[in-house]
Amino acid sequence: MFNTTAWNRLRYTAYAPFYDAVANRAFRKPRRIALGQVDWEPGMRVLMVGAGTGLDLPFLPHDIELHATDLAPAMVKRTAKRAETLRRDVECRVMDAESIGYPDEHFDVVIMHLIIAVMPNPQQGLSEVHRVLKAGGQLCVMDKFQPDSQPSGAGRRLLNQLTSAIATDITRQAQPLLTAAGFSIRHDEPVLMNGVFRALLATKLAHSTT
Repeated sequence: MFNTTAWNRLRYTAYAPFYDAVANRAFRKPRRIALGQVDWEPGMRVLMVGAGTGLDLPFLPHDIELHATDLAPAMVKRTAKRAETLRRDVECRVMDAESIGYPDEHFDVVIMHLIIAVMPNPQQGLSEVHRVLKAGGQLCVMDKFQPDSQPSGAGRRLLNQLTSAIATDITRQAQPLLTAAGFSIRHDEPVLMNGVFRALLATKLAHSTT
């Protein structure tokens, strides 16, 4: 199976020089919608997981403490460069989303845009996000999902062997993944391709345990 951490690091290193040309214009509006769902407050500590080339930066408030991570060093370099161009103070680190190197309950908001569908183990990644979020913290998700009420058939699962190797998993369902990880979904909005891509805002409940 090609959907492994090592393979993802390799392919996203190769994609980095072309990523903006593919992802910038197509996902500008979905990013803006997703980030617009967050209840922003000054001084929030925010983590972008799988930040890519930093395409979310133009849509984020300026009065927050911002951290960005990505598996591929080439992507992290581009995020840092974009932050410099936009005059944003961002701590950029190479990091596996399935092993987040931050303390428990460290962040007020975590952003996961276009990463859940490419992670080898999304359950582990969401468990890590749950761990580093404060009680009541917000998780902002924008990604491609199979409808929650429609599990993938055999044909889609077979096709997924190809798509997950070169691009993205096409069988994952948002509600089961987020609920199982201990999140309560507050908003769920279709943002692209007739609802194939969705923007969700979820909360780590105050009584949840990591």
